[in-house]
Amino acid sequence: MTSESDRQALLRLARGAIVAHVTRGSAPDPGVVAWRAGAFVTLHNHGQLRGCIGHISADEPVGRVVARCAVAAATEDPRFPASTEAEIRDLDIEISVLGPLEPIAGLSDVEIGRHGLVVEQGWHRGLLLPQVAIEWKWDAETFLAQTCHKAGLPRDAWKHGATLFRFDAEVFGESSGSSHRADRP
Repeated sequence: MTSESDRQALLRLARGAIVAHVTRGSAPDPGVVAWRAGAFVTLHNHGQLRGCIGHISADEPVGRVVARCAVAAATEDPRFPASTEAEIRDLDIEISVLGPLEPIAGLSDVEIGRHGLVVEQGWHRGLLLPQVAIEWKWDAETFLAQTCHKAGLPRDAWKHGATLFRFDAEVFGESSGSSHRADRP
């Protein structure tokens, strides 16, 4: 489990990286949190999704992953225009630190509120974080179908040969009360 000081350091790092990129200032040192993990950075502006980018593999220091993903979520998410300097103060940052991927067989291996999902088939890959199923009030079958859809696959691909993985995530953010473990309902 991530310590409170590491959570705060990662949140400061994410915000500092966004500010530095948008204002062309000096970026913070991502080496402050050096253990390896995958992570996603989700941005909201007044409660509305504003960007979400992540890195699944635990092959880099999490500080570097968070800094890079924060900048990408603010400026490269293809669903949104790049964040502006005037908008930065209104961004609310949420970080999901990912646990390892575990292969699963199907519905019985998915616990809503605990697991995020990855679906792969051929060149298609889709990932949904654990909190997404809770926010949309999905059951396990809908969660699997939506993850297939995100991968660009038919919604029932999980029944027809797609490879399935689950993962736990520790989710925390700048908003009060947004720190929780998604692997605990």
